[in-house]
Amino acid sequence: MLPETRPSKVGKWTEPARRVLRERYLSRKDGEVTETPEEMCWRVATSIAAGEARYGRTPAAVREIAEAFYDMMVEGEFLPNSPTLMNAGKGNGLQYSACYVLPVGDSMEEIFDSVKAAAIIHKSGGGTGFAFSRLRPKDDLVASTGGRASGPVSFLRVFNSATEAVKQGGTRRGANMGILKVDHPDILEFIECKLDGGITNFNISVAATTAFMEALERGEDYNLVNPHTGAIVRQLSAREVFGRIVSAAWRTGDPGMVFLDRINASPANPTPEIGQIEATNPCGEQPLLPNEACNLGSLNVSKFARRAENGEMTIDWDEMERVVRLAVRFLDDVIEMNPYPLAVIDKTVKDNRRIGLGIMGWADVLFLLGVPYDSKEAIDLADRLMSFVKEKSHDQSAKLAEERGPFPNWAQSIYKDARPMRNSTVTTIAPTGTISMIAGCSSGVEPIFALAFEHRVKQSDGERVLTFVNETFEAIARDQGWFSDALMQEIARRGTIHGIPGVPEAAQQVFKTSHEIGFEWHVRHQAAFQRSTDNGVSKTINLPNGASEADVASAYRLAWELGCLGITVFRDGCKGEQVLNVGVGAKKDKAAPAAPPMAAMVIKPRPHSLKGTTYRMETPIGTAYITINETKEGEAFEVFAQVGKGGSETMAVAEALGRLISLTLRLPSPLSAQRRLEEVISQLSRIGGAQPTGFGPSKILSLPDAIARTLAEHIGQVKVTEAAPSTPANGKKAIGDLCKECGQATFVYEEGCKKCLSCGFNEC
Repeated sequence: MLPETRPSKVGKWTEPARRVLRERYLSRKDGEVTETPEEMCWRVATSIAAGEARYGRTPAAVREIAEAFYDMMVEGEFLPNSPTLMNAGKGNGLQYSACYVLPVGDSMEEIFDSVKAAAIIHKSGGGTGFAFSRLRPKDDLVASTGGRASGPVSFLRVFNSATEAVKQGGTRRGANMGILKVDHPDILEFIECKLDGGITNFNISVAATTAFMEALERGEDYNLVNPHTGAIVRQLSAREVFGRIVSAAWRTGDPGMVFLDRINASPANPTPEIGQIEATNPCGEQPLLPNEACNLGSLNVSKFARRAENGEMTIDWDEMERVVRLAVRFLDDVIEMNPYPLAVIDKTVKDNRRIGLGIMGWADVLFLLGVPYDSKEAIDLADRLMSFVKEKSHDQSAKLAEERGPFPNWAQSIYKDARPMRNSTVTTIAPTGTISMIAGCSSGVEPIFALAFEHRVKQSDGERVLTFVNETFEAIARDQGWFSDALMQEIARRGTIHGIPGVPEAAQQVFKTSHEIGFEWHVRHQAAFQRSTDNGVSKTINLPNGASEADVASAYRLAWELGCLGITVFRDGCKGEQVLNVGVGAKKDKAAPAAPPMAAMVIKPRPHSLKGTTYRMETPIGTAYITINETKEGEAFEVFAQVGKGGSETMAVAEALGRLISLTLRLPSPLSAQRRLEEVISQLSRIGGAQPTGFGPSKILSLPDAIARTLAEHIGQVKVTEAAPSTPANGKKAIGDLCKECGQATFVYEEGCKKCLSCGFNEC
């Protein structure tokens, strides 16, 4: 046993970091936190370092390595993925890996074996990826029963429901990735399966083959193949299918694209003789064989920025190398100590010994060096930095192979004629979600989402408004002499520094947020890091709300051209817009015959098409888009409200309000549509919430109040002066969706998953 006394070094934890640690990571007894952040780091360090004893290390040597692990975590130079921090050393039997891929075979037994395995993994804090490409297409004959197959999408819904049941059982929400090959006969149904909002526990991606991408380039048709028989069943236009992918992604953020042939021809599949990659983990950056898992961890590269003797900021490459080597040892030890949830996973993992060392704090490094994210200088530095990490981490894995032996499948790997490696893959750039909050740095390789934001805390003597500012930004502003509390509050309200008096022009070029950066630069950064990454790169290509489908198509094509392994886009405010097009009215048309026969007593059926107006309204929980459609006679007929992301509580409430108002307008009534809207306005107006926005006549108390204000504007009850397109009436810029845990409007989508900047709650 290692001595209980931990090293004396203590960490410098920000208040958001302490909050996240208390809520999600630190040990508890009877509901009370029983360890400090330092004690957590020592718990994890000693638990993982115990793996060293399996290779002949003495207790003193094991203690020395544990102290080194402790130091790099307390210093914020490296942190492992969340399950390791949460579970290592607690004796709770829960595993330490974040990502898994499970097989989905073409039989009821295999399908429901995977459902069961997924539930076990979700219970222990892991996320799962599935390829549904082996399943026979919808309506295919099932010889054993004489019935017809229901197809991949129907079983995707089964897996989604199972995840919901596990979540409702009181455990941590399970994240999933569903993938279908582009040449599967049911591909069109799969592409559009999330448009109705029913599949909320899955990200989905289309596995695009090289043949498909070449057909897309040439404007040709390509073959659809029945996976059960191998027969070509028909052809589709590659451009039409790509257009469907783009349209769905523009509307909902799904599907992404995974370039499957490219993955299998790359170091992401180091053992092609063993099997082919079919799927990735939930955020898309980790391709895995069926029943395989990967241990992930991230370097905080901002910790290696130093001021040189000439006063210029530079990177301490020697210190980075030291931490890279130590982190590779840590992640390899995790494989030894990890209590994997299933025996078949334990064997697959230990045969390949995949690890994934990535980075976080990239935006902070660029800030410190004074390099704009959207610049060639940033792309060149990304190439250099990740090439360095790959070189040193691969060398360390080879050194561990000399010490401990190569991974068992080495002789059947792409490295069999080269220097033996301890790990079949070494680098992955994964979502850093809450661990970047713990480390006090920016997320992964993403640009900063917000330079500053406000957090409201209810206290006995009233509400306290706290302004949280990106630490690196604040330090640089202070150092350059233009920091002030008033300036930070103004930035928190606006969401940007552009156009604020007193901010130097050079600073305005460097300190850009995600939505101020063109999608091309997002993709170029992903490609630059991918060039030196064994596995994949977690990166969300953020687009403004006004981006077109052509922009989405351009981003997807550019990712292919630049060598990315996959791509995910997210257009601001896109989730939920499908209600304008899916045909809610069509369902009501079918129900109309059951209504009383008198025409005057029938709920008005929805016409095939309606014209309307969409209003943009700032609310306390984010920007709302409120659409009012009218009949040919100019009467209001239906209302749609969209705020936040599909599947969120915020969007559910907004959709419910819109549906009820629409029903009010379509029900039989002696009142005119105008009069009914006036009554709706009367009921919704001035409903108060916890976080009003604006002042005076422009003050908005809540989402219902914002809808009432919009309806009043539409029927001419009030006249509204047009505000600047990006700034609400009080100047406050909403950062994200409403967090279901802390209630702050700071729930954002980056690195392929959702997280709260205020409390750290995430759905990664």
